[in-house]
Amino acid sequence: MSDAEGGCAQPRTTVTEAEVDALVRGICFKTGPPRRLGVEVEWLVQELRDPRLPLSSARLEAAYAALRSVPLKSALTVEPGGQLELSSPPAGSLMECVGTVSADLDAVRAVLRRDGLVLAGLGHAPWRTPGRFLREARYDAMEACLDRGGPAGRAMMRASASVQVCLDAGYEEPGPLGHVRRWWLAHQLGAVLVAVFANSPLAEGRPTGWLSTRQLRWDQIGTGRAGGPVLDADPRAAWARHVLDSPVMCVRDDGGPWPVPRELTFREWIRSGTPRRPTREDLDYHATTLFPPVRPRGHLELRMIDAQPGDDGWIVPLAVTAALFEDPEAAETAYRAVKPLAERARGVPAPHNALWRDAARVGLADPELREVAAGCFAAALRALPRIGATAGVVDAVEAYRDRYVARGRCPADDLLDGLRATPGRHPRHGSPPHGKDIPS
Repeated sequence: MSDAEGGCAQPRTTVTEAEVDALVRGICFKTGPPRRLGVEVEWLVQELRDPRLPLSSARLEAAYAALRSVPLKSALTVEPGGQLELSSPPAGSLMECVGTVSADLDAVRAVLRRDGLVLAGLGHAPWRTPGRFLREARYDAMEACLDRGGPAGRAMMRASASVQVCLDAGYEEPGPLGHVRRWWLAHQLGAVLVAVFANSPLAEGRPTGWLSTRQLRWDQIGTGRAGGPVLDADPRAAWARHVLDSPVMCVRDDGGPWPVPRELTFREWIRSGTPRRPTREDLDYHATTLFPPVRPRGHLELRMIDAQPGDDGWIVPLAVTAALFEDPEAAETAYRAVKPLAERARGVPAPHNALWRDAARVGLADPELREVAAGCFAAALRALPRIGATAGVVDAVEAYRDRYVARGRCPADDLLDGLRATPGRHPRHGSPPHGKDIPS
């Protein structure tokens, strides 16, 4: 989920529909040469001695209090169920990003280990949905809003973890690195990334029938909160309409619990002026309560990748995604590879179309997704040295391809195999798919 924005800004200037349209267009796609890269890595936190044991809020708070004194370059935040997230600063290269986050994770793990805790790279808690850890107005309102649609919202808030890759929006001009192409590519390639890196087949101790239960939860939450816009030739216009026509999660209020309206879009809020007129601050906040798989925030957030096994497993999806978006030749290859997949989306926004659902449910057992994934990994491996990746990172991507992509598998298959081999066995936090740490 990766949104820690909270607090209530004092109302200032109210906004009109035309002003919202202009603001969203100007803010959410900042174009220019793609130079920066970032990653947000979320982790479940578990008992080192037995990951099935529940963690009390007091235990987590004590560990997190110790972490607050650790100097980090990345931003450290806590999610509603007690998940930890590290958000890197914008980096000028893949290896700068890898180096920063790796060093910060080493420091975080050392502190947690002293308390008998460990970071677990799983897309969804396999044994139970943790209780609420954070008690803040934002999350009270979010839970109340999502509860109206069923239990999936609570599971997403408390039990999910991901690897989110952040990329510059791209050039204003057309081409492999242009913002229109990158926006379209992110939505088609996103389904491939779901399938390749699916790592959450369990919930409440049982297989859910989906390799990415985390993605299933987003699908169950519905289009208003977790869907993207219908793709068209103008990403700015499509996203502006989506922001205006998406439901308001809450109306922030300094005086007490935040009201949670029913089926009130931001456009309707502007027109009605009830319970008060929305402001620029309300618009900014509203945008943080929308959780599509690709979210424009000046840059592009790719939010569809499950958390990965192993201390350094997160580096592989970061490296593959960076190579396919940052290298012009690889970007063109990926664009051509995923183009046939677009027909399966049939004009339905991600992640609620057949392509994304198939990717989350069966992964690379889908022959077309497997073929496209193989082509994209080949392109990424050719591109990684050109964008400065070390031999260790290239080797890790190659090992992942050989272990999973070439065999039509993903980490979720390993978890299911382990469960079948030893019924009742608990999934560990995992070892790197390449068998050793990735040197950065």
